[in-house]
Parts: sequence; structure tokens; C-alpha cells
Amino acid sequence: MPSETRHERGGLYFEDFRVGHSFEHRLRRTVTQMDNMLFSNMTLNPQPLHIDVDFCERETEWGKPLMNSLFTLGLMIGISVNDTTVGTTIANLGMTEVKFPHPLFEGDTVRCSTEVLAKRESRSRTDAGIVEFHHRAFNQKGELVAECRRQAFMKKRPAA
Repeated sequence: MPSETRHERGGLYFEDFRVGHSFEHRLRRTVTQMDNMLFSNMTLNPQPLHIDVDFCERETEWGKPLMNSLFTLGLMIGISVNDTTVGTTIANLGMTEVKFPHPLFEGDTVRCSTEVLAKRESRSRTDAGIVEFHHRAFNQKGELVAECRRQAFMKKRPAA
């Protein structure tokens, strides 16, 4: 997409999104034990499945801690922002069909893609529209670790 259509911070305006367009995001991130511990503790989630190595080794089928799924969801959407919505999102309206089909573990590297599923003009604001995205996150083996549909309230391009 041409750079002149982007917001100065890099995001696309409502008009610039094309239904069916897919983004393969350049940013990738290797997740760490510290990510898992900080996120779980900041959100007051004491689930031993995320923070207790001994418990996981003895009592789970995984044998090691799983990354907190809400951290994974946030990371997946965060990775998409630079290529899609930075500076042009008014608000997230919702996330649906959130799934975690394969576990994500410490040391895995996450890469993401986003497809534009739909868009429509706002019924209440002439300066905005709603875009629906399908975000997907994969580990370094290409296994799908997370996906969701997200509805974002997006700015339209300012009048010239």
C-alpha cells in the first residue's frame, strides 16, 4: 500500500483497508519466562500452569509452563499494530472466536499475520468506520498458537 495513505505514525486509515488483503507482519518475538511471570503476576493470575515449573513438570501433560493465553493474545495483536492501525485506531470494539489451538512455550518465537475480513462505514460517526481483522499467530515450527477476529473502530483520512 502506498506510504502517502498512511498516518504519520504508520497506521492505515479506514479507506485504505481492502477486504481480503493479508499482512505478513515483519516483527517477530521470542517469548521468555520473564514475560510469562510478569504478565501473570501483573494480572493477578496465580495459575500454576503458567508460573510453577515444579507443578508443570509433575502434574501436567506439557511438563513445562504454558505461556499465559492472554499474553499470547495481546502479543499477537500488538505485533500487527505497526503494519495496520498505529495512530488510526479510535478503539477496539471487540474480539471474537479467540482460539489457542497449540500451546506456546518459553523460548518459542512468534510470527503473525492479519487478514482484513470486512469493513463498513460507522452509522454514528461520519469520520470513522469499522474494520474486522482475522489475526493469526504461529510459533517457529509454523504451528498455529492463537487466532481471533477483532473489530476495530478506525479513523477515516482527514479532509484535505
